[in-house]
Amino acid sequence: MLERPEHPVSRRDIDPNVLKVLYRLINAGHVAYLVGGGVRDLMLGRRPKDFDIATSAHPHQVRELFRNSRLIGRRFRLVHVFFGPVNIEVATFRCRGENDDVNDLLIRHDNTFGTPEQDAARRDFTVNALFYDPSTFRVIDYVGGIPDLSERLIRTVGDPELRMREDPVRMIRAVRLAAKLDFEIEPATAWAIERWASDLTRASPPRLVEEIYRTLLLANSSRALFLMERRGLLNSVLPMLSCHLKPHQHALEAAPTIRIMGALGDAIKAGFEPSRGFLLACLFADLHLGRGNESSLAHLLRQSNTLRARGFSRADTEHFRMLLEAVGHLANPSRITRRLVRRPYYPFARKIYELVAPIFPIDVTELDRFLATPAEHYRTYKSQHITHATGERPRRRKRRRGGRQRSRGLETASAARAEAPNAVGAEKLGAEPPVHESTRPEKIAKS
Repeated sequence: MLERPEHPVSRRDIDPNVLKVLYRLINAGHVAYLVGGGVRDLMLGRRPKDFDIATSAHPHQVRELFRNSRLIGRRFRLVHVFFGPVNIEVATFRCRGENDDVNDLLIRHDNTFGTPEQDAARRDFTVNALFYDPSTFRVIDYVGGIPDLSERLIRTVGDPELRMREDPVRMIRAVRLAAKLDFEIEPATAWAIERWASDLTRASPPRLVEEIYRTLLLANSSRALFLMERRGLLNSVLPMLSCHLKPHQHALEAAPTIRIMGALGDAIKAGFEPSRGFLLACLFADLHLGRGNESSLAHLLRQSNTLRARGFSRADTEHFRMLLEAVGHLANPSRITRRLVRRPYYPFARKIYELVAPIFPIDVTELDRFLATPAEHYRTYKSQHITHATGERPRRRKRRRGGRQRSRGLETASAARAEAPNAVGAEKLGAEPPVHESTRPEKIAKS
């Protein structure tokens, strides 16, 4: 236990609504601690995004104390206490459930309540198993998280292999923490991740997809993607992207996809908030642009269908497909490019185009010159400029053969149809029908 002078955690850095929940639980006779990433970030001098609470009160007891709350979860029953748009998660102390099947250690039910020490022992990583007691101002460490914080290590609580097999999503979470905090993964934990990476296919697809997004939308997303490929996780979650990175194994940091993610990370640091479809487009931009124009639309459609089969939503995959299709037209300006400017997703496609431009031999000013050129000078512009993707001048559209002859034939036929009703009317009146120039006897004789 660290007393108040021995740690940097202060109530001034904790959300006032979180303190309200903590003190109401304590005043009702329950034990209540701040736990998890909030304590970890406060110990590191970082500003937490959210706070979690662990308590001895059972979920229905918490629900009775807070009218502005609701019960959620099946595998893991907990309570969300709402303060406007913000919700605070309150969980009961739990102990590790028994599982007699040694061949299937996957946790499916996790509602066995326990003590704070048992709760710390069942958490994933030591740096996430620290408690802060607001009644005594102490930081409590049951599993060695404080030394790992000082050594900047991500280490599992207990046997690494057992913890990864219990919940395979922890493998991606380890990578996310290492990238977010700029920590190293402890060797035994890294070895367990590499050995059981294939178990990710057993995880719930919605949880897996959510963890992938959380990991790759970090400001240090390039390192997260690098670690996922190095530890074998990418081959289990996005095998087509892993195959694309395989040729760069000896210099993975220099791979175009890693560099694109680095550019995205810099934009996130500057305040840009990418959508999930935008992230997918950045991940697959090199794979798409490297193909040129050959079957690009069919290839994008196959990628979109593959992502949907792995649990990614239709909205995200459709947005990803539209953005990459638009980027292809921006890299090779055409008439379609002018129409894209009026589309609502054009600013995001332009953002991706600017992110990939330094990595590919693309001159952004070339696109600006094209868009500034009046539409009536389009053909002149195309004849004077070379496309980026192929390095060849765009071919002119072939004119259909027999165009003039075909149009003359159509004119003759329409004239004959126009005169036909007059001829019928003349016959009824006993008059001689008009004779067409081409049917006169002298014309026929000459021909």
